[in-house]
Amino acid sequence: MISKSTHSEIKTWIYRNGRDLELSLWKYHFENGTKEDVISALSYYQNEDGGFGNALEPDNWNPNSTPYTTLNAISILKEIEFVDLNHPIYKGILNYLYSEKDLMEYGWRFCVPANDNYPHAPWWNFEEESNLTESIGVTARLSVFVLNYADKSSILYQKAAALVKSLISKLPADSNFGEMGIGGYVELLEAMKELNLGEYDYNSLQLKVKELVKNSIENDIAKWKDYGVRPSNYIKSPQSIYYEDNKVIVESELNYLMDTLPQNNIWEITWTWFDNNEKYSKEFAISENWWKANKAIEKLCFLKTFSCIEE
Repeated sequence: MISKSTHSEIKTWIYRNGRDLELSLWKYHFENGTKEDVISALSYYQNEDGGFGNALEPDNWNPNSTPYTTLNAISILKEIEFVDLNHPIYKGILNYLYSEKDLMEYGWRFCVPANDNYPHAPWWNFEEESNLTESIGVTARLSVFVLNYADKSSILYQKAAALVKSLISKLPADSNFGEMGIGGYVELLEAMKELNLGEYDYNSLQLKVKELVKNSIENDIAKWKDYGVRPSNYIKSPQSIYYEDNKVIVESELNYLMDTLPQNNIWEITWTWFDNNEKYSKEFAISENWWKANKAIEKLCFLKTFSCIEE
């Protein structure tokens, strides 16, 4: 169990080091904070075109709106269960998506050309060829948002529906879905029944995604200190359809998190900016702290859901 005193130490670290956004999320999850405070903090990262940039994604300091950073904002709104299409933050997101900026024939770009002009991790270097694979997760998740909330008569809606159809057709045969593609399929599968996307063999698709999830999880726990996909990438609670197949490794991650929490500190992140470290050393030092706060909240939510935090 994470004790009350340890929980308090993590809280102190986040109050001292997190941005207003992380602090508002901490309060929302652990101090009965409000959705309004999270939305207020999030809104400062939104641009006039309705999309998001400005290092909301701490590894990419491009101030311009990008599909992935806008998806980050959408994920935060989903995290706090806030849906109001009349709210300016939603109107802005939809306006940005209707503009079809960085929407290509294959889907939304993962990395965009303007990234190269600002401090960033090397995976945000612009490479159109890598977008063909790395865009899968972004495209799946943004398509779900569009099909849920965009005007059904819009061209954007029709394009998103076509992209989803293409993604589903790739699922049975392909094996390379990029860094975030499997997570995109997890979200797409969750939405499919409600979206009424057509006649699909849902059970067959579910078995395929379950297989992808299980096979992508790194079972060598020693590798987690460097990187490696953990169960919590996909499994957020015992109610997850992926939990039973991965129950043992989930338990291993819960124990691992409790065993590796430093005293009077929080978990380190498992990456650097590698080739870009020297060029952007000051920016990475700042990004690292933002990420530590972000990931600490994520890890504590995971532990809390599995009843590993002292009441």
